[in-house]
Amino acid sequence: MQHAGAQGAYGGFGAQWPGHAPSPQAGEAAGHTPPSPPQGHAQLPPPHPPHPHPHPQAPAPQPPAPPHQHPQHTGHPHQQPVPARPPAAPAPPPAAPQQPGGSMPPAEATGHVKLPPGGPVEIPAPDATPAQLDATRAAVAVLLIGPAGAGKTTVARYWADHRAVPTAHISLDDVREWVRSGFADPQTGWNENSEAQYRLARRTCGFAARNFLANGISCILDDAVFPDWPVIGLGGWKRHVGPGLIPVVLLPGLDVVLERNAERTGNRRLADEEVAHIHGRMAGWYGSGLPIIDNSRQDVASTARMLDNVVARSLASPVSW
Repeated sequence: MQHAGAQGAYGGFGAQWPGHAPSPQAGEAAGHTPPSPPQGHAQLPPPHPPHPHPHPQAPAPQPPAPPHQHPQHTGHPHQQPVPARPPAAPAPPPAAPQQPGGSMPPAEATGHVKLPPGGPVEIPAPDATPAQLDATRAAVAVLLIGPAGAGKTTVARYWADHRAVPTAHISLDDVREWVRSGFADPQTGWNENSEAQYRLARRTCGFAARNFLANGISCILDDAVFPDWPVIGLGGWKRHVGPGLIPVVLLPGLDVVLERNAERTGNRRLADEEVAHIHGRMAGWYGSGLPIIDNSRQDVASTARMLDNVVARSLASPVSW
């Protein structure tokens, strides 16, 4: 290391000074002759350079003398060579600049607001306050069930838009379609791929609902849950959201469902035979104990008010499911 070597060269008593030997002409001009070194001793360098103020016309530097002309360790018999200093340890890298305001934000954080763990949504306690049982202001998680064309997404979005407290809408069909390349469309046949993607979407919706509730934001989810098909049943929703989830069935008449389905486009539109088959299976919710809203002759606003009433009853007297 160049810097450490320079320290070793200049720090010892018997080390060679890198400057030039005094010129004889300079000594004669000063009126004296430099004394000759005694026999048997090496010539020692002066403690300071001989010319602290060199002449502007000083001669150019000369290359150092060969080693045999300036021996470093062949002088006084008791003189010991001065060892070079060990290389200095590299300086540690500078510390990362501290964020304004003190410590760094925690790892599980959005901005500087720590996200609380999204625990399962619980059933209201028996000693719940009136504010916790207020269907228009309480933080709740609602699952709106119904066949294709029942108006689940439209009603859920309207209900979330018009609540007095922050409310999110999560549609399982929307989350399923987050998969672009490789999307397993159930209309092409229900298989292990479409079932795996459905389960993944349902679990993703459940995690989102729990996180919303943990941060004081209600949510309403919609899905075509079947009463006689465990794969697409309530068990998975209860497992991913919690027992405090409020399921509500939206079930208009078959003629209304067929009419609304005809207005749909893309992979959301089903064949009339399939719509009729799904509607017939959804009729199995009658007698299940779940609240059912027949919105055959209701507009979106009135259906949302009916949903408020159902949520209020479910908070005051939770449904066993």
